[in-house]
Amino acid sequence: MSDRNTSSSEVFPEFDDLFELIRSEISGLSNQQLDYTSDEWDWSTWSIRIQLSHMASLIPRWIIVRLGHILYPNNDHGYTDINPIASSNYDRRLDDDKYWEIQEIMSALEKAINLVKDVLNKTSIEVLQNNKVQRDPSPQWRLMSKAHPSGVTAIGNPAKGTMTIEATIRHIYFEQTTHLFNIQRLKRAQGLKSVSLLPYVGYWTLDDWDRSEP
Repeated sequence: MSDRNTSSSEVFPEFDDLFELIRSEISGLSNQQLDYTSDEWDWSTWSIRIQLSHMASLIPRWIIVRLGHILYPNNDHGYTDINPIASSNYDRRLDDDKYWEIQEIMSALEKAINLVKDVLNKTSIEVLQNNKVQRDPSPQWRLMSKAHPSGVTAIGNPAKGTMTIEATIRHIYFEQTTHLFNIQRLKRAQGLKSVSLLPYVGYWTLDDWDRSEP
């Protein structure tokens, strides 16, 4: 439990550098490198472009679609058309028809990360800790829940449960670092070197997580 005088942004300072961490990793990549996939590993079936599109989409799906009634009751979140971002017909990512160029995807990702920072700057830690959201059943959630020190439940098989908003913010960061790990592996599979120093936090650090390398 955080001290009552601790601000939410102090609890999650890692969001301050997150976008630059990701941007540095993908800077200068060609379309061919961004779109590389392989059937050899489970983590390589999504290209770097699709990984980034998913990373940009998942944040507003949690913050606005699931938690907007608490965090933005007046809809003052800055998104005028949420459907191509959070409710597209593409699998857990932005609408490919509107967000395909890497500049468009990265702009959407930066805006999404800034959305989290806005929540942290204006929402008390008490609100984050005392409100919960339901998680849909997921084959991986029982394993993923082990990465959280508090604020989550995992029940059944496949596991479903709840997350406090605080745990949801942590989940978002863990997703970002884990997909950044995938991006680095996709680069290594192409003979490219990693650029960013990946924080050793998130789902990818769990003992039973697939950390196979090319």
